[in-house]
Amino acid sequence: MIITLCGSTRFKSEFERIAKILSIKGHIILTCNCFFHSETEKKYIKRIMKNKPLLDKAHKKKIDMSDVVIVINKNNYIGHSTRQEIFYALSKDKKVLFLEKSDFCEII
Repeated sequence: MIITLCGSTRFKSEFERIAKILSIKGHIILTCNCFFHSETEKKYIKRIMKNKPLLDKAHKKKIDMSDVVIVINKNNYIGHSTRQEIFYALSKDKKVLFLEKSDFCEII
């Protein structure tokens, strides 16, 4: 199965943990490669933000290629960009799963 991980880039360690677990189970994982809010990538923030529209477009292509989208919503946090990705995935009839239950899950 091809799975795209979505969520706030502040949760880099959760992305890595979930990607590892799913990869070990034989899934193909598409995920963020630039973690805007990660401490280790703060030095690249100007370059990343300059290219954010391209990165967003590429992430939507990952969603297009996926069977399932998993939202990394640690502490039930879903930001604006992630919300857009969820609606995009749903508009493409993709199954959307959430790492943690949230009020947002009840809406969709």
